[in-house]
Amino acid sequence: MMTLEQAKKGEKLVVRDITDPEMRMKAIRFGVMKGAEVTCAEKLPYGPVVIRKGRQELAVGRRLAQRIIVEPRI
Repeated sequence: MMTLEQAKKGEKLVVRDITDPEMRMKAIRFGVMKGAEVTCAEKLPYGPVVIRKGRQELAVGRRLAQRIIVEPRI
């Protein structure tokens, strides 16, 4: 397993955990929760990680990306 921050552009992922309870609540508002399938759409240098969930794209700050545990989707 790895964090969202470590994901590569284009990688399809499954969210396994969000380790910070406050961050978890914020992420849930955007549909990012345990079991969610997302794609790493873009990684901006020293900036956010852009994920795609369905037809929606969401820029996730690096601090939050470090707290989202993911694994490759098979």
